[in-house]
Amino acid sequence: MKAPTPMMQQYLALKAEHPDKLVLYRMGDFYELFYDDAKKAAKLLDITLTQRGESEGTPIPLAGIPFHALDGYLVKLVRAGETVAIVEQVGIPGQTKGPVERKLSRIVTPGTVTDANLVDARKDTLLASIVIDGARAGVAIVNAANGTIALRDLQLSELAPYLQRKDPAEFVCSEAAQRELRELVAGSTTLQAFTLRARPEYEFTSARATDELTQALGTTTISHLDIERVPLAFVASGAALAFTRLVNGGTRLPISTVNVERASESLEMDASTLRNLEIVQTLSGAESPSLLSLLDRCETAAGSRLLRALLTEPPRDQARAAARHDAVQALERNAAAATSIDYRAVQDKLRGLSDIERIATRIAIASVRPRELTGLRGTLATLPSLSTLLAASANPLLAAIASAISIDPSWHQLLKHAVAEEPALNVRDGGVIATGFNAELDELRAIQTDSGTFLAQMEIAERERTGIPNLRVEYNKVHGFYIEITSSYLNQVPVEYKRRQTLKNCERYITPELKAFEDKALAANDRSLALEKRLFDELLLSLAPACDALRRAGAALAELDVLANFAERAESLKLVRPTFTTLPSLDLTGARHPVIESLVDQFIPNDVRLDAKRSCVVLTGPNMGGKSTFMRQAALAVVMAFAGSYVAASAATIGPIDRVLTRIGASDDLASGRSTFMVEMTEAAAILQRATPNSLVIVDEIGRGTSTFDGLALATAIARRLIAKARSLTLFATHYFELTELANEFASCVNHHVSVVEHGDRVVFLHEVKAGPASRSYGIDVAKLAGLPAEVIRDARRELERLEKERTQQLPQADLFAESATPFAEATNESPLLESIKVIDIDALSPRDAHAKLAELIDAARKA
Repeated sequence: MKAPTPMMQQYLALKAEHPDKLVLYRMGDFYELFYDDAKKAAKLLDITLTQRGESEGTPIPLAGIPFHALDGYLVKLVRAGETVAIVEQVGIPGQTKGPVERKLSRIVTPGTVTDANLVDARKDTLLASIVIDGARAGVAIVNAANGTIALRDLQLSELAPYLQRKDPAEFVCSEAAQRELRELVAGSTTLQAFTLRARPEYEFTSARATDELTQALGTTTISHLDIERVPLAFVASGAALAFTRLVNGGTRLPISTVNVERASESLEMDASTLRNLEIVQTLSGAESPSLLSLLDRCETAAGSRLLRALLTEPPRDQARAAARHDAVQALERNAAAATSIDYRAVQDKLRGLSDIERIATRIAIASVRPRELTGLRGTLATLPSLSTLLAASANPLLAAIASAISIDPSWHQLLKHAVAEEPALNVRDGGVIATGFNAELDELRAIQTDSGTFLAQMEIAERERTGIPNLRVEYNKVHGFYIEITSSYLNQVPVEYKRRQTLKNCERYITPELKAFEDKALAANDRSLALEKRLFDELLLSLAPACDALRRAGAALAELDVLANFAERAESLKLVRPTFTTLPSLDLTGARHPVIESLVDQFIPNDVRLDAKRSCVVLTGPNMGGKSTFMRQAALAVVMAFAGSYVAASAATIGPIDRVLTRIGASDDLASGRSTFMVEMTEAAAILQRATPNSLVIVDEIGRGTSTFDGLALATAIARRLIAKARSLTLFATHYFELTELANEFASCVNHHVSVVEHGDRVVFLHEVKAGPASRSYGIDVAKLAGLPAEVIRDARRELERLEKERTQQLPQADLFAESATPFAEATNESPLLESIKVIDIDALSPRDAHAKLAELIDAARKA
């Protein structure tokens, strides 16, 4: 068996250092993958799987991608959750006897990627580091692209819901905690395929965290960060920052902001609530039509990211929300105040601005691309006029934004002088540094630029000297410079011409003069590229002091974009500014569901009123009548108001809501082995544990996954608990009409129903909510609208009449699992005549047969 070649030995050594990663091994103009890496990449990237040589008698699987197409393939790999180790050639071919020297260039992981071509511009890419200590846990959330970190200590039972809300792309934990962490999140449908990195225990210490955080912040102390409140998350932050340093080849991720989170800071919504309300995705997982897709008309990617964050975790502070409402009002197009600003003028300025918050981070870690610097230059050129525009407003929040985007003009001047007007995509291609910035570079470029003039002059001179009229002096990348002479003039070639290449109809030559110029020109190109790379690196070092100001400006621009977007949405969707109160309440006049309203021709608005004296509304009525929409639109109004948006209503007053809790819909969780009913009860238990008098609770059709009486008993008990103990602001939709009796039991409970109009055997849903309980459920009518066969509908009506008759007789519920169980039909003593009538299939009878059957029944009745 053949031993591996020196090149494969080099590859195997590098692969041994990164066994859990896909290794992209640079070979000339391709990145190659071998063995199992090649097989996996071929499937993920839809590229050809081939073979190269043998190892121990077995062909080596091989797959490759062109080096210039790397970014496109990396995007696919990162989105598939893969981690990629990129190995570059650092040696020069031919200078050593062995294989070309190669080294690990960088590691790309799903949670630490910062490259603009690899991250979703309108969604944050997050890394979560987790420490578990008994019944407590600490989480450090690192946003590498923005250079921020959030710290949160919480109960272990709250860990999975918190991670679901944050939706990190990658997790870091200690080797000892990885099994427990996997078990904790195993029941989460959104976290089952997460990427988990187990790190050594020594990375999870306070000393390590102090060292990593102080260096990332560029400070000598962290005493100002209030770390004492989050000791576990602080330890987790050290491991997170160590991991980012590892994947960046030893380069530290600069951190601009450390946010110590408090549970009371945001309006709490768990993953099921975000899903049920379709905040960022529909129930089917599509991005549209959701609340985010409706509200997001932001001009910048940073604005879209901030809007997503505000809708998924709205600040609970009413003052912050009201400040945003004030700013939105100042941006209204028809605002009466003389100092108001037309939001359209702001959006015109924002359109086309670069994502300078992320660019600042990439400058700090020296991974920024040349064309991102031109985008930064253009953005800095626009900021002064935007700041002047905002200065016309007296609104405090807009004034703060104007101050934050007032960047020292010297940074713009530096970029203007240093970076070419239209630079190349990569520094290695040249043409990035502007002409006039460096005299030596200009001189080297002149040599290359003047080569055309030199060749033309030499061609004229040589034609005159040799008398060969079709002599040509040219250049190509393979053979360099040459003099080409056709075969018919070979007898006139001077003796000093040295043959370089023979072709079919001509010969190519080189002269000492041309060779000297070639050496000079090619050397100038190499020197020019090397100098340009050095100047670019020096430029990034010069820009580093501006990074903090750029990040602040980027965050301010995102805030401004969201506010202008809210003003535009308020006008387009006819939203109204909400008012806040300190009393637990929710009072909406003419409330609408903004997403559904945008999809239909006419939407029926409804009022919602909940307070301490009227804390629970039991909502009854038919399916498709609008119960779920009515409840969801109330919750969406709360979310939008605290996010800083106007709401879909004609008037809105909202109290200090602390969380929105929902139990809507029913589905199995097969991956976790939980039935529909278990999912219902688990979510109901979470609501009862967390609901407070300031919580908005939405319960839709609970108790349907078990027997009728069991479901009714549980629904009644849950409703009683919410009314009497939690005293939450509750909307409780049900088909159990027995629950309407709760209004007689509790003064704070009222009945409402969605109205229906009957026309003969048809029903029309008015989608209007009125006081009082519904008269009946209309389930069979809905089934008829769904297209069930007529005979099934008729049979269902007969069965409904029988069941209602039995119910009036107060028959006990049958135990379906008892050995002595007796069907309901056997519990009644009906006459043989009635039994014979029941079995008649009227649809199968012809008119003659029907007449004969009727005569037979009349005769039997007379004899009875």
